[in-house]
Amino acid sequence: MLERRPPHDDLIDHLVRSTALQRGEAARVILDVLAYFDETTEDFVRRRHRELQAGGLVNAEIFERIAAELPHRAVAPQELSLRQLRRIVYG
Repeated sequence: MLERRPPHDDLIDHLVRSTALQRGEAARVILDVLAYFDETTEDFVRRRHRELQAGGLVNAEIFERIAAELPHRAVAPQELSLRQLRRIVYG
């Protein structure tokens, strides 16, 4: 019978060998990273807006900061105007 290996098992093995992480911790880190990179542009904009608003910034500062952060995402989306960012958050 063929043994089924969990997804990303080779990456888990690598992290266990190259860090102080235990196998379960390494698997959780991988799942967290994959979830982070799976976030859509719209979800990212909404999440960052909430975070920055909770940090006391006003919308003018928030949308400027989000616009500056977007090109540095792993898979950068097309450039969005400040108006487009506002529409993502407020509809």
